[in-house]
Amino acid sequence: MDAPRPRARLWPVTSGIRSLLGPPARAEAPGEAGLAALLEALPSGAALLDAGGSLLRANPALRAMLGPAVPIRPGTDALSLVDPATRESVGAWLEAPVPPPLEAALVAEEGRGPIPVLLRLVPLPDGTRALLAEDLSERTRRREEAEADGRLRAIGGLAGGIAHDVNNLLSIILGATDAAILATPAAREELRPAQDAAARGAALVRRLLAFARCQHLEPRVLDLDEAVSAATPMLRSLLGPAIALEIRPGALGRRVRVDPVQLDQVLLNLAANARNAMGGAGALTVATDTALALREEPGYPDPLPPGRWAVLEVTDTGPGIPPDILPRIVEPFFTTRAAEGGTGLGLATVHGIVRQSGGALRIESRPGLTRFRIHLPRHEGEPESSPSPEPASTATSGRHILLVDDEAPLRRLAAVALERAGHQVTQAEDGDTALEMIEDGLRPAALVSDITMPGLDGVALARATRAILPHMPVVLVSGYAEAALGQEMGREGVVFLPKPYRPAQLVALVSRLPERLGA
Repeated sequence: MDAPRPRARLWPVTSGIRSLLGPPARAEAPGEAGLAALLEALPSGAALLDAGGSLLRANPALRAMLGPAVPIRPGTDALSLVDPATRESVGAWLEAPVPPPLEAALVAEEGRGPIPVLLRLVPLPDGTRALLAEDLSERTRRREEAEADGRLRAIGGLAGGIAHDVNNLLSIILGATDAAILATPAAREELRPAQDAAARGAALVRRLLAFARCQHLEPRVLDLDEAVSAATPMLRSLLGPAIALEIRPGALGRRVRVDPVQLDQVLLNLAANARNAMGGAGALTVATDTALALREEPGYPDPLPPGRWAVLEVTDTGPGIPPDILPRIVEPFFTTRAAEGGTGLGLATVHGIVRQSGGALRIESRPGLTRFRIHLPRHEGEPESSPSPEPASTATSGRHILLVDDEAPLRRLAAVALERAGHQVTQAEDGDTALEMIEDGLRPAALVSDITMPGLDGVALARATRAILPHMPVVLVSGYAEAALGQEMGREGVVFLPKPYRPAQLVALVSRLPERLGA
């Protein structure tokens, strides 16, 4: 059932006010007493105005809405409670005999922004008027959150497309330079700048994918306190000697399921942001805690859904974030440090990693303190030990690999590397061609396929191929983690290789694939 519209919710209130006072002949003291009681009991803000627009009384809800620092007393001009941006329109609205409901904004105590409200004015028989103000902050927050999510999805789609193309180019550069070095070892130093540039480009693409929430994550269960302790040397090195670092671990047992590399990235980004805000001197505190939310709790930039949470808290003693800047602080590419080389990706990356990990980010700031609270879903299982590296086999007997990629130079470089390692490679330029080969009787030992291709994509190809050859291992390759990939990764024998990759990485991964699933 749809929620009632604001005007519909206010109608019973206005009807009740009129019924209490009745016609003019009966507007005596009992009606006034009843009106006063009704105003006091209303959950929405309400005030009684005289004919000139001054306050006669205000209910507790209106006082709580505006805050104790906003003066509300008999004789206060009602327009003084209205935000300057909407004061002129509200002034004209108050002069109308029976004005329609109006959306406006009220002032609030220092440190809070204007309060969006729906105003309704009820003329009363004695010449006074009842002003009703319904707080629309939650509705406005949800609308702005939906708009921000929409913008982020658009940016994510753009970032994903760019990542795919750029990572293809970076993979070609890395593969071609590796092949050149293998053929001419003396050229290693001349080619090193190209490989370093490709590595820096790959790091930049990863940052773009992080705030767009479409990077590939490898989560595992870990203890939050232990993760913070392990990252402490990196943080001390980043902050420098003039910033005091304090670690406040909570009781053991704050287990979460996150990508440990990305958790380190979150800590480093927040520490770098704090260092810059403090001007190189101050104090940074990293603490852990737990939280239990019984219902959704509002906050910026994320509301906190109900649940049991592990909390990572990073607090600095910098000047604080100005109130007009705070609403934009996690927007991608928004920075107040453009002159010093700021990119506007640091906090956007933190927010993206937290949200992609199923968590929520809360920010609070005032002069002398800024606190970032990261809520991650608690995990009740035991921590996982770090996986030990598997030795790559030499695959001397060779295997038959079906290699699918619509980027011809990258496909040829991958094929050469696999063949040099002793494998037999059949190439296909797209998913439709590869599936036709399978249907015509091709029986490779493994499938290596790009995901994003025209026509049949890599995920659909893997499903169709496994329907024919259910025991065949599959390697899916992509420059970013599409939503569809998540379901496939849960299947036995399906592994993911992120782009950009070096040919040696592909060879090592293929060499570790099982000969036959279920054997």
